Amino acid sequence: MAVSGTLYSYPDNFRAQKGLIAAQFSGAKVQLISDAPDFVFGETNKSADFLKKFPSGDVPAFESTDKKVHLSEGNAIAHYLANAQLRGETAEKQAEILQWTGFSEHWVVPSVVALSLQAFGSPVPGTESVALEELKKALAVLNTTLGQHKYLVGDQVTLADITLFSDLRLAFVHVIDGGLRGQNLNVVKWFQGLQALPQFKTVLGDVKFYSGDKAKVAGSGDKKEKKEKAPKEEKPKEEKKPKKKEEDEEEEMDAAEAALAAEPKEKDPFQALPKGTFDMDEWKRTYSNEDTVTVAIPYFWDKFDTENYSIWYGEYKFPKELEKVFMSCNLITGMFQRLDKMRKQAFSSVALFGTDNNSTISGVWIWRGQDLAFTLSPDWAVDYESYDWKKLDPKDPKTKKMVNEYWSWEGDFDGKKFNQVWNLVQSVNRVALLAFADEIQTLKLCKPYGGAVYLKENIYIPDPIQTMFYEETPDLRYFGWDAFPLVCLRWSD
Repeated sequence: MAVSGTLYSYPDNFRAQKGLIAAQFSGAKVQLISDAPDFVFGETNKSADFLKKFPSGDVPAFESTDKKVHLSEGNAIAHYLANAQLRGETAEKQAEILQWTGFSEHWVVPSVVALSLQAFGSPVPGTESVALEELKKALAVLNTTLGQHKYLVGDQVTLADITLFSDLRLAFVHVIDGGLRGQNLNVVKWFQGLQALPQFKTVLGDVKFYSGDKAKVAGSGDKKEKKEKAPKEEKPKEEKKPKKKEEDEEEEMDAAEAALAAEPKEKDPFQALPKGTFDMDEWKRTYSNEDTVTVAIPYFWDKFDTENYSIWYGEYKFPKELEKVFMSCNLITGMFQRLDKMRKQAFSSVALFGTDNNSTISGVWIWRGQDLAFTLSPDWAVDYESYDWKKLDPKDPKTKKMVNEYWSWEGDFDGKKFNQVWNLVQSVNRVALLAFADEIQTLKLCKPYGGAVYLKENIYIPDPIQTMFYEETPDLRYFGWDAFPLVCLRWSD
């Protein structure tokens, strides 16, 4: 017998939407009461009749048709309305789903709520910068996991996906701009894939990504407002002090930024080549912000300037040297770090295929000009000789098939087993670190400049992330690990 009942909430409550989406999957019959006069938040949920059923007075609140079940917490309601697939069909999957639910409540929800309030013009003083950093860390964790899996737990949608999607929706609508989306392409692809499913679309309709500037997200808008109000202060000395403090805060750089700022300005190696008509920045924005298959790829083939830009395929020459997957990852990310200054006029999607002791690396690249770009700068020439390069004909159907597969991360890839992928998209203004250890007692780090996440067999363990910004981690054997990778993900401002 299908579950049925009534869900009480105020309109557009992300906690209530979890249960509604779960019901779409399971077939549970749910009547939503969220509008006046049937439900008035602050009145209906404080009435004696309501409190008798739901003593906390919180919403969403669910009452079963037979009046025997009364629940008033979004994740619990979603669990009750879900089916076996969504709840996890094994004890291991159920535990992972609970893990992601706890992760979202701890890292995602507080930061998204704080930043959304800021976007709505009702900021909670002192929370913006912390909330933004926590959101970045949470996205980094998700981006790592979703770079290796289509969904968070197993091969099908579960409550983990529904929970994180619902908790992140407001951030994607009001907070996460194109730059932050570009740094977390795996998350964006996952989010777009879920919102295209009829079970999500029935509840939420089309979710439009935030298109504003980063100043609003980062809280610099508040600082500008304070500067504009500063002349109204009566005493000039009092005006200067907060202004100077703000300027100091804005000008303060970490070690990585200081090192980059100290570097002499170099001439763009692409400067001598014709610019053509292909707008690389606009292509990257489209690729980062829009659906890859239905929007970005058609845009690419419509706009690509074959006269002034070229497409190349590169494959690593020495696959027999690739032992552990993490070593291959290290090789790719190291190359991308050294090519960071190339990214303004280039784009690539480089994939790792296979598993330990049986893997290959290959990718598709585009850049301005018709010749190999790596010889234009000594900084770019470090790695390219380790790859076989082949210029591709844009008019050849085989080229279009290959490009579409590498751009979308989907396809047969000539029979190669897809593992994970990297894109040369954004600038890296902060130190990017990819470090691994086989036998760790105590790992000493300089404070990393990216989101750090500890992984074991692709399972996120929440506790160790608490230590990531300290100069020394605890003894990692405490967590029962004999081997693990430590990943500090890249991002840009």
